Amino acid sequence: MKNKTPLIGIVVGTLLVFWSISQNGDLSSFYDFPAIVITVFGSFSALIISFPIKSILKIPIMIKKLISSPPNNRKELVTIFTDLARKARKDGLLALEDDISAIDNEFLVSGLQMVIDGVEPDNIKEIMESKLDALEDRHRSGQAVFSKWGEFAPAFGMIGTLIGLVVMLAELEDPSMIGSGMSVALITTFYGSLLANMIFIPIASNLAVQTDEEIYTGEMIIDGVLAIQRGSNPRVVEDKLLTYLSPVEKKELANAADLTKEASNYE
Repeated sequence: MKNKTPLIGIVVGTLLVFWSISQNGDLSSFYDFPAIVITVFGSFSALIISFPIKSILKIPIMIKKLISSPPNNRKELVTIFTDLARKARKDGLLALEDDISAIDNEFLVSGLQMVIDGVEPDNIKEIMESKLDALEDRHRSGQAVFSKWGEFAPAFGMIGTLIGLVVMLAELEDPSMIGSGMSVALITTFYGSLLANMIFIPIASNLAVQTDEEIYTGEMIIDGVLAIQRGSNPRVVEDKLLTYLSPVEKKELANAADLTKEASNYE
C-alpha cells in the first residue's frame, strides 16, 4: 500500500518556501547552480566517505520504503492467532500445516513452521528474536544514512557560504557590490538548511517510526507463536495479543467481530 503523506509533506513544505520567497523577493535570486552542486554533491561525497557502499546503495530502497505504508496488521494477527490456537487445541499442531500456506507473512510462517516441526520453545524464541534483531539492524543502517546526510547538508552549505565570502572579498572593488555578493554567498546556507530540515532528517525520522512499528508487530508475532506452541487457551491467546493494540484498534476489532456475528446470525 502506498503512503503518500511524506510526499505531500515535502511538496507542501517546498511550495510554502517558494510562496514565502515570492512574497518578499525574486525567485531567481535564490537560484545558484554552483551552490546546489557544493551542497548536494559535497554532502553526498562526505556520505560516501562515512558509509560503506552497500549502505549507500540502499538509498533508493529506503526512499521506496518511505512511500510504503508500514506493516500494521495487528488487528488481523489477533484474529489469525485466535483461530490457529482454536484449531491447534482441537486437532493438534500438525493440523496447522494447511493454514500457514494461506498466510502472507514470512516471519509468522517461519515461526509456525518451527512449531509444527517440534522445535523447542526456547529455540523458537531465540531464532525469531535473532531474525527480528537482524531486520532492525538493516533498517537502522539505512536510517543512519539519511540522518547523517541531514548533518552534512548544512555543514556544506556553510562551506559554500565561506567560499562565496572569500571570493567576494578577494575581488571586491566596488563597495556597492557587497549586498549582492553577500546574498549569493548565503544561498548555500539556505540550500543546506532546506535539504536537511525538509528532506533528509524527516525521511530518517519516518523510517525510524516504520522500523519501530515492524519490531513491535514482530514481538507480537513471537508471543503469539509461543502461545500456540504451549497449547494456550484461544481466549487467553486473544487477551494476550489484544494488549498490543491501541484502544482504537481494540474497538475497531470488536466492531468487526460484532458485524461478523450479526451476518452469521442473519444467514
